[in-house]
Amino acid sequence: MVENRLLALQKYGQSVWIDFISRDALANGELARMVEDGVLGLTSNPSIFEKAISTGKTYDAEIAELARRGKSAPQIYEALTLADIRAAADLLRPVYDRTDALDGYVSLEVSPYLAHDTAGTIAEARRLWAALDRSNILIKVPGTPAGIPAIAELIRSGINVNVTLLFALDAYEAAANAYLDGLTARTGAGGDVRRAASVASFFVSRVDTAVDKRLAGHPAGVPLRGRAAVANARLAYARFQEIFAGPRWEALAARGARTQRPLWASTSAKDPAYPDTIYVDELIGPHTVNTMPPQTLAAFSDHGRLGETLTQGVAEAAALMGQLAAVGIDMADVTDELLCAGVQAFSDAFDKLLAGLTAKVARAAA
Repeated sequence: MVENRLLALQKYGQSVWIDFISRDALANGELARMVEDGVLGLTSNPSIFEKAISTGKTYDAEIAELARRGKSAPQIYEALTLADIRAAADLLRPVYDRTDALDGYVSLEVSPYLAHDTAGTIAEARRLWAALDRSNILIKVPGTPAGIPAIAELIRSGINVNVTLLFALDAYEAAANAYLDGLTARTGAGGDVRRAASVASFFVSRVDTAVDKRLAGHPAGVPLRGRAAVANARLAYARFQEIFAGPRWEALAARGARTQRPLWASTSAKDPAYPDTIYVDELIGPHTVNTMPPQTLAAFSDHGRLGETLTQGVAEAAALMGQLAAVGIDMADVTDELLCAGVQAFSDAFDKLLAGLTAKVARAAA
């Protein structure tokens, strides 16, 4: 009998989520089959929705109807996405119940235009949380300097958070501490933290893409290619182990709080020279999530390697960072660039999506 690798990952303490959503996949049972095969959650972002809504004609009738009712492109976008997110949350609700609220979550991002606006992020997150009205929702907040205080406030007020666009170790640590700050404030006010949920989405493959580009043409950099992303993630996990230990965390855990699990995002291999499952194979460990796009999910299901790899080679990962610095790679500069590029990419996808909807609204009006 062929082993189900997605289910096998659970033995190592890792949950598989899918980085994908579409109306077609919800309607034709594709997402339901993924859940049956071992997918335990779902993430979305503006790029995914742009592709889903702009491709094909699945949403056209609803867009036309909403346009006839006088809805604007942003209002139509929100109506479509909220409907899909609710449907996905309902599909995954049995997972949420079966795992006692560990998994079964669906993520929806606040507007990428708010990445540098703390108050705007908080207000939008509260509005989306209320509109969705599902306990197995995670509101995605970027790990920008403006996003960090928003995380703490949202957790304090009982809203689940997926911290996204984390590349730097310092940013990861800030996000984890913001979660703890939110829990502490909530317990201080007499609130219940037993169902407070958060993940910290640490992006992987884009780090190799950026570092490899800087290593190009550097003879001493050849043996360093394709190694920075996994090393960076392993060092982030080491920080996770340190943060979620000790008296502060133990006091919160005694009240029923759960860890903010690291979630490995951007896990498709961008360079065809690398194994297509590298960012799954090398990052398997307890208390983690790996959200995979469909092609990576299929590849890992077919030929992924199982074993606890995340806690291996941590000293070597730290040494690699020193080697990169020795050849002129400034990781702080790399991760700052990636954060800016990530925010811009989601904003560009949102621009493209709204432009496409505006065109469809105009056609419907005509």
